[in-house]
Amino acid sequence: MPLEAFFVAAGQGQRLCVHHRPSTVPRALVVYLHPWAEEMNKARRMAALQARALAEAGMAVLQIDLRGCGDSSDSWADTRWNDWVDDALLAVATLRARWPSTDQAASPPLWLWGLRSGCLLAGQAAQRLAEPCQLLFWQPTPNGKLVLQQFLRLKAAADLQGDSKAVLEGVRQGLAAGHAQDVAGYALSPELAQGLEQSSLQPAAARPGHLLWLEVSTRADATFLPASAAPLQAWRNAGHAVQAQVCQGPAFWQTQEIEDAPDLIRATTKALLDATATEQAEPVAAA
Repeated sequence: MPLEAFFVAAGQGQRLCVHHRPSTVPRALVVYLHPWAEEMNKARRMAALQARALAEAGMAVLQIDLRGCGDSSDSWADTRWNDWVDDALLAVATLRARWPSTDQAASPPLWLWGLRSGCLLAGQAAQRLAEPCQLLFWQPTPNGKLVLQQFLRLKAAADLQGDSKAVLEGVRQGLAAGHAQDVAGYALSPELAQGLEQSSLQPAAARPGHLLWLEVSTRADATFLPASAAPLQAWRNAGHAVQAQVCQGPAFWQTQEIEDAPDLIRATTKALLDATATEQAEPVAAA
């Protein structure tokens, strides 16, 4: 499938975008929102493989490097959580501009696809969009507080001679005082840490749609993570058409070596095609 990489202006800087183009008018438009820190780098190959599979299935996919990430401008020290939500909206506008439609009713449905903390961004961006939006979550985290806790533990782990609790307390005190903290080579700003910590997977009850929730496990007989039960029920209660599935595969966003999860790619492609066909035939009604 044709592939194009380009920069789009964003404030005083620019964001790198990679556009996977289908060979025909797209069945759907998909925006990928990457996860936090090194998880983004570990997951790049899987994100590219999935984007390619979706393009081959007739969908247009846009990947964006968020502010301070990858080849986009600025650094983490300059970044706030809301900047990343803004970037998600910028990616939607950029992809829509690539595939304009004069008939809104016939325009391809929009999907926001997030991995881990990218799911939190997708959920918040969906609530700010002026158009209906469907959601694809890979290994979603129910709230940003857990992601931040896991990230800060890297600082304690790196300080082999120190007291881990004291190290973590020192980092939190520094953030509370308004000072960026170096964690695993990332200059974590207080604003970015606070925005992540306050984020959670909250369904938009006013405009329900499709939610595809996919997790991976190395076990063939695995069930959903215990922390997933409450969020899944909340989205169902809000009127969303929820499809959830566990696929066999490695935790590719955190493995030592770069690994693939082909079952996840196949399941995602099929589920998104099926949900898109259902949405086009009979849109999910508002609750």
